[in-house]
Amino acid sequence: MSLYHFHADLIRRSAGQSAVAAAAYRAGEKLHCDYYGSDVDYTRKGGVICTEILLPPHAPKEFADRETLWNSVERAEKHAKAQLAYSYDIALQNELSIEENIALARRFLTEQFVSKGMIVDFAVHAPEPEGGGIPNPHFHVLCPVRPIDESGKWGAKQHRVYALDGNGNRILDEAGNPVFNAVPTTDWGEKETLRHWREEWASYVNRAFEEKGLSCRIDHRSYADRGMEETPTVHEGPTVRAMEAKGVQTNVGDLNRWIRSTNAAIQRLRKKTAELLSWLAEVKKELSAPQSPKLTDILAAYYGQRNAVAWSGKAKAGNLKQYAETFNFLMEKKLFTVDDLEACASGLSKQMDATKTKLNQVKQRSKVLQELLQCARMYAETKPAFDQMNGIKFKGRREKYKAEHENELRRFYLARRKLQGHFSAEGKLPISAWRRELAELEQTARQLSDEQKPITEEWKKLIGIKTVIQNTLRQTEHTAEKRREVEL
Repeated sequence: MSLYHFHADLIRRSAGQSAVAAAAYRAGEKLHCDYYGSDVDYTRKGGVICTEILLPPHAPKEFADRETLWNSVERAEKHAKAQLAYSYDIALQNELSIEENIALARRFLTEQFVSKGMIVDFAVHAPEPEGGGIPNPHFHVLCPVRPIDESGKWGAKQHRVYALDGNGNRILDEAGNPVFNAVPTTDWGEKETLRHWREEWASYVNRAFEEKGLSCRIDHRSYADRGMEETPTVHEGPTVRAMEAKGVQTNVGDLNRWIRSTNAAIQRLRKKTAELLSWLAEVKKELSAPQSPKLTDILAAYYGQRNAVAWSGKAKAGNLKQYAETFNFLMEKKLFTVDDLEACASGLSKQMDATKTKLNQVKQRSKVLQELLQCARMYAETKPAFDQMNGIKFKGRREKYKAEHENELRRFYLARRKLQGHFSAEGKLPISAWRRELAELEQTARQLSDEQKPITEEWKKLIGIKTVIQNTLRQTEHTAEKRREVEL
């Protein structure tokens, strides 16, 4: 099935990342990183079916070599926390052939990225689906943050715009330094630019679908922007998907299954409630009178008609039982007129909105806790490597160990950064508290599911009353028609 995914991120030294390592991973190659003085080898990585570097006309031709390009990027960035590259991963479509997908990706990148002066290193991945699942073709894109100037040299990321007074003189701060704003030299990192690219990619794909005569389409907008009531599921990731494919249930998988079932239930109820409200509006118009007709009168007329044609005592007893149950429901809910019935249906809609709000809160907090627990596991797994590296006194040995354990150390730095602010004074994490809270959220999820049951039962009774009113009106209209025929 067609799907939309367009995720943007940054490759940063502050996160323990390397542009050379990122490029090697995406291309499935072995590259030497001059900055760290080590090799990065991803030649055993499967699923990489196409790699290519797209250059604007003014870029040096030697940048067509991946190792040369990204080592040049690393050399150009002097700061220990420098932003190195923009990273994008974008879903391809199973409705298109792999050749069509590659051509579409290349055209999109050339027209939208390279035309803006960006260098593009992209790789198409088509990994084997886990457990016979749906194929997930996609492509990764790396673009240097720093632009190339017209002479083929690395340009500035930012330039200073000085604050001026009314006479055009620079304004100074308390220390006597001029006040300025650092303004990016490109719009590549702007939200509006990313929003434009996301929308354009959807247009490119939909045009390809249209050219092939396919009816499917993708949409770059979020559920909320499209006015959809569904709550998005939590991102599972390859590890969770692999475990689920093997039959191992996970917390993330359980949460997503519950979200999907609740979304489906809410969608069904909202659809039926909308139909009921629409029908009630028509009934009110049809029964327009100074006073809204009483439901108990319609109810009595309906079951009176049924008993008049009932052929056995058992049938009459069944009618009486149904009448009593419906009457008691109306009295219990204080539903006396069609207006009251409409108000009751509107109340159901509000209850479903409240359930959806609670579901969103559970989902958002559960997602945060899942990520924290995952980072805590990663931190615990990789900290021994970090401690061992710090315990090596000699620089040469330490650098060798660092190169040999680069992946572990990168994961450690990533986990430590995301866990910042959660460590206690003793350096411990509140893992038990996070797990307790996650269990409480799962209990809340079950309670929300239980809350749906009485709403569904009440809705069924409203539908039963709707049937009563429909049949009574139909019979009344039929009787009136017969009377007119006799009078004629």
